[in-house]
Amino acid sequence: MPTPPTDPTTTSAWQALSEHESTLRPDLRGWFAADPERASRLTFGLADLTVDLSKNLVTDETLALLVRLGEEVHLTDRFAAMLAGEHINVTEDRAVLHTALRRPADAEPPLVVDGQQVDDDVQEVLGRVAAFAEQVRSGEWTGVTGERVRTVVNIGIGGSDLGPVMVYEALEPYVQDGLEVRFVSNIDPTDMAQKTADLDPATTLFIVASKTFTTLETLTNARLARQWLWERLTADGHLADSDEARREAVAKHFVAVSTALDKVADFGIDPDNAFGFWDWVGGRYSVDSAIGTSLAIAIGPDAFGDLLEGFHAVDEHVRTTPLAQNVPFLMGLLNVWYVNFLGAHTHAVLPYAQQLHRFPAYLQQLTMESNGKSVRWDGTPVTTQTGEVFWGEPGTNGQHAFYQLIHQGTRLIPADFIAVANPAYPLRDGETDVHALFLANFFAQTKALAFGKTADEVRAEGTAEDIVPARVFSGNRPTTSILAPALTPSVVGQLIALYEHITFAQGVVWGIDSFDQWGVELGKKLAMEIAPAVQGDAAALDAQDPSTRALIARYLELRG
Repeated sequence: MPTPPTDPTTTSAWQALSEHESTLRPDLRGWFAADPERASRLTFGLADLTVDLSKNLVTDETLALLVRLGEEVHLTDRFAAMLAGEHINVTEDRAVLHTALRRPADAEPPLVVDGQQVDDDVQEVLGRVAAFAEQVRSGEWTGVTGERVRTVVNIGIGGSDLGPVMVYEALEPYVQDGLEVRFVSNIDPTDMAQKTADLDPATTLFIVASKTFTTLETLTNARLARQWLWERLTADGHLADSDEARREAVAKHFVAVSTALDKVADFGIDPDNAFGFWDWVGGRYSVDSAIGTSLAIAIGPDAFGDLLEGFHAVDEHVRTTPLAQNVPFLMGLLNVWYVNFLGAHTHAVLPYAQQLHRFPAYLQQLTMESNGKSVRWDGTPVTTQTGEVFWGEPGTNGQHAFYQLIHQGTRLIPADFIAVANPAYPLRDGETDVHALFLANFFAQTKALAFGKTADEVRAEGTAEDIVPARVFSGNRPTTSILAPALTPSVVGQLIALYEHITFAQGVVWGIDSFDQWGVELGKKLAMEIAPAVQGDAAALDAQDPSTRALIARYLELRG
């Protein structure tokens, strides 16, 4: 049996935090006025990132108690155990080593886990991915017609899609001219149909990303892609009507990210063109593994290496920095404060960088698949609320959509604002620097949320008295501001690792296994059982509950 986690509610820090919360009256205006050093004291450096925690609903006492809570649940010890390869994913009896994916090639001492030389294994795969990426980028890799690859289609789902597509969008300015990557994930046939509609099969390469090569959505889409390739090549006169020609086409236009080499070969992909990863890499933590092959092709192995270095810089900060200055762990503890003591249910992530428009979606899987748990890692029920609903959109779009609720609604919604100082596209509107105008909104929103506007301030603007209440902003709406110099590969890696370790810290406090995801399994299993009914099997239909049976019957009626 695994060692039981520390129940946070039994710690002295938790009791002290409860007492502290009962007397705390958040007053960001007053706190800043009384403490000229608050902003500088609560602003931290993390690799290239500047992280301002000063507009959070905390005092020095709050932070000290949260740090004490981290100590009493042995947060840093648990992190050290993860780095060392202990099986902290207890329900699957696995190590958790996504941090090993970005260790430098010459890291000392070597990492050996369960008898395996982890560093050697990682570097071997990364080397093969880099070599393949260079083949594609240089034009050495060609399809059946001898033409170079111009479009890569990544077929995956969950972590095999969300990470690569988010990073690809974030680093679009780094993509090699003449190359494009598209991403297919949804089993809805519309996704595959639309993504391939205007492609030339002769210049298209598919990457099928599935560790076990059994994922329903991914393998269905892979078969659709294979059929599309055969049909289009045949229609264009590039494919003979023979099994050998079809096998050659698949070998030239498909590679895999998988460890199931037998299934890869059965599909028609040359196992030499399969790039593996390990069971100690969870899907939502895998973008820096071979799952990132599409990225290595798009931005190049050197830039991909910079991405990994960004991850590692944050890993080292977490490993070496005392808890009171440890930025990811402080942010994780702040989230615990909001969830468990101030009653927050959701958390907004608001990137003021259009290239990060998929970052909130990426974080939804990272955080909610990791910490959406109701049992602790020893199988006992949790003793606290766990998890948050992560959501968000880029600014300034969100300002014209949902910021009303954050500013004047009745719900407490902590929000992380992310911006870069130097844009990829520095455009001007006449004399106006558009990026500066954009970031004026970034600075203004956190100021407005923190300090609000009083009724007297509204009156002083000449507002009619009956309208004054509608124009009052309470303030004391908590935000964290994260500012980077530019959206480089390293910075993107830093941002991802920051939230990985925020998620880890919360999971340790709550005593849950943040690295399994059993909650996704039941629906998938039932879908396979229901599929025959949807295809018209009367016996399978009769076996369903009344609601499901009626819905399927209506679906079949609508399909004719």
